[in-house]
Amino acid sequence: MALEHAILVSLLEKPGSGYELARRFERSIGYFWTATHQQIYRVLKRMENDGWVAAREVPQQGRPDKKEYSVADLGHAALSSWLHEPIEPESVRHDLAVKIRGAAFDDPAGLVREVERHRRAHTDRLAHYLAGEERDFPPAPGGPPDAERELQHVVLRGGIAYERMMIAWLDDVLATLRRF
Repeated sequence: MALEHAILVSLLEKPGSGYELARRFERSIGYFWTATHQQIYRVLKRMENDGWVAAREVPQQGRPDKKEYSVADLGHAALSSWLHEPIEPESVRHDLAVKIRGAAFDDPAGLVREVERHRRAHTDRLAHYLAGEERDFPPAPGGPPDAERELQHVVLRGGIAYERMMIAWLDDVLATLRRF
């Protein structure tokens, strides 16, 4: 996936400035697709030049005007085209898994601290996802489903399931390493 597609999705969810877009990447999309502020601004400029996004000046009191971006027709078409293209299933490339296998040729117990560090990171991310789910997706009071909201939530549920799976796997790794 190109950064352009992640930006288009974010702007379709809610138009915003480059700064606001970068903040959204830090809060949500960034857990699945990362980009620096500089990358976002550079790509936004290119997308504007290519006609994928439109920018309008928004006056602000006490601050310089800001550019608010929204998706233009060409951007909708580009996203639609990309959404209909097949993509390759993601392969697993996992440095920690290689280290774990390599520990058989060194000191397996020496890897415990590193695996514990990874487990803490996944536990922290899971707590963050769960807090976001509680904040952003309280139980709905019936009514017709909202596709945008439901699809955002299903991606978050995937992140929650992934973190739970990683924690369970790391618990298994720790139990195995501690036997040596």
